[in-house]
Amino acid sequence: MIEAIMESHYIQSLPFLLKGLVWTIIITIVGLILGFALGAITGLGRLSKNKLIRGICAVYVEVVRGTPILVQVLFIFSGLTEDIIGFNIDKVTASIIAITINAGAYIAEIVRGAVHSIDKGQHEAGRSLGLTQRQTMRFIIWPQALKRMIPPLGNQFIISLKDTSLFSVIAVGELLYMGKQYYNATFSAFQTLIMVCILYLIITVPTSFYLRKLERKLDV
Repeated sequence: MIEAIMESHYIQSLPFLLKGLVWTIIITIVGLILGFALGAITGLGRLSKNKLIRGICAVYVEVVRGTPILVQVLFIFSGLTEDIIGFNIDKVTASIIAITINAGAYIAEIVRGAVHSIDKGQHEAGRSLGLTQRQTMRFIIWPQALKRMIPPLGNQFIISLKDTSLFSVIAVGELLYMGKQYYNATFSAFQTLIMVCILYLIITVPTSFYLRKLERKLDV
């Protein structure tokens, strides 16, 4: 019985799938780190009093949120050719850029909403202490807003993690692509895709549970 299980495709596919899972996590984490930086700048830009900055940030957010990430990664990988930008973008870099740009637009709204939710009296308190507008944002508003961002940022991590499965279309060696490579060679689609789902769930379910617990703890 045990020997049969060990020789089944459920187990035999694991070495291939784990390699893909590593790339899935790397692309997601790197993309989200860069996406948070882009989203923070854009989110604060949408709150700017400068109409030009506010308009540019709004256009970026609406364009990215209004187009599928699959189209975005294909545009970056296949559309931005050497003839247009002078060099070719490799598939992993294209995937990270796609996650960065896509997540950045959604994170921008998270940042904007979190900062906007802070009571205006906090701004006035900072000014009454003699702080500049920038210092008030840095030392008073941002720490409070960041606390409120944590749960939705965690949800964005789960969304971006699942979005990486779309990058199999450009042959990125992430989890789904490695699964497809395995079952195409072994004709074991059912068992392999079951394992793909399980590996996604191993990441997403504990993350969702932790986020709910964190949200209750932070009382946000």
